[in-house]
Amino acid sequence: MSVPAHSWKATLRRAFALDDGSPCQPEPHQRIVLEKLADEIAKRELTGPALAFLEMSRPLNGVSSAALHFFTPIASVLASPVALKSFAEFLEKRGSVDYLCGMLEAAEQHAQEVRASHDAQARDEPPTPQA
Repeated sequence: MSVPAHSWKATLRRAFALDDGSPCQPEPHQRIVLEKLADEIAKRELTGPALAFLEMSRPLNGVSSAALHFFTPIASVLASPVALKSFAEFLEKRGSVDYLCGMLEAAEQHAQEVRASHDAQARDEPPTPQA
């Protein structure tokens, strides 16, 4: 029995497809982990180095994900194993680096606004007398 030519051509055309081209969207549990990570990086004022690292390692995000899965037992001493697994699963997706860079930039903007408001409040308050 022969297979129609159009079916094997269509199958072969999709055989090496990596994604459908849609933007990467994390699952709700992944979004929580990513927001915590972005907030901590922004709070420590490490957004610039983090963005540079992400951009340099963009071609290796699949390898990074596999390494994170591999080192989860050891890294679970420092972080939640569930969060590590969730982060590694997110890194497996194409477009994850772009999404994470966007989150880091938004978190940095928010952190700068918070720091500016704290600085403004500190300037407006009269100095407290020391006893």
